[in-house]
Amino acid sequence: MENRAAYIEFIEHHYFGNVTTGDIERVMDCFVDNAKVVIRHGDLPERRFASSPRSGQDNLLNFYQHLCDNYACWFGDFQHTIDIDAQRASSRFRVRLNPRPDGLYSKFPVQQLSNCNFFEFTNGRIKYMLIYYANSINGNDEKPTGYPKT
Repeated sequence: MENRAAYIEFIEHHYFGNVTTGDIERVMDCFVDNAKVVIRHGDLPERRFASSPRSGQDNLLNFYQHLCDNYACWFGDFQHTIDIDAQRASSRFRVRLNPRPDGLYSKFPVQQLSNCNFFEFTNGRIKYMLIYYANSINGNDEKPTGYPKT
């Protein structure tokens, strides 16, 4: 991508916009074929996902299907730091996960998260993404936040 605006457009509209609409095919198009995603949350075990998972990794497609099938997602209040030359970006933002009435978490309240994602790109697509999130409203509650425990 050639400039800051292109990265922001990609992150907010192509990636998060398609997660919001539940267009999983377009979400997956945002990633290179061998992409990796890591999720970290406090002291919980790290979760690893890959387009072609190996031992210790879960399937990236299954993660997005689970997320979009069970939640109506909203992402906003973005703050971006972009390094064009290194093809990297970090984005701080808010997330609302509203459980779908027919989803696994329909009896749980809306989840409100604070996230920071670190992106590495190649050829205009995500090759690696590290997701940190905090569920500050619920503190230590054992409420689901988007993917079943291992």
